[in-house]
Amino acid sequence: MTTITRELHFAVKGKRKRAIVGPIPEKPEPQGRIPRVSKLMALAIRFDQLLHDGAVANQSELARLAHVTQPRMTQIMNLLNLAPDIQEEILDLPLVTDGRDPIHERLLRTVAAEVDWTAQRAAWAKINRMTR
Repeated sequence: MTTITRELHFAVKGKRKRAIVGPIPEKPEPQGRIPRVSKLMALAIRFDQLLHDGAVANQSELARLAHVTQPRMTQIMNLLNLAPDIQEEILDLPLVTDGRDPIHERLLRTVAAEVDWTAQRAAWAKINRMTR
């Protein structure tokens, strides 16, 4: 009689649980988390697309569906008033490895309230210098 010893584990592939030969693959440790302001920026872009496509009638309905107040929805949507390059930089902020986020939405309110994109860029550069 011959005995074969193998290491195997079970994993879900597709819709079925299957036996996989070999050791359990190690999951990589997360290197940090996405900054909250980056998530809010992405939400603002998505919400704007929903409004544009007519999936929701207005910001009030959007606020109700998102379970936030109307003023909070306005704060989130005001991020769209930022210059496109600033929006891009916010979406590409580095992961936060420990502690609080260095850049938060409240810091950006005064920048987004500025109409002139050149002034916005100057204010954004100042915020970047303070938080780095």
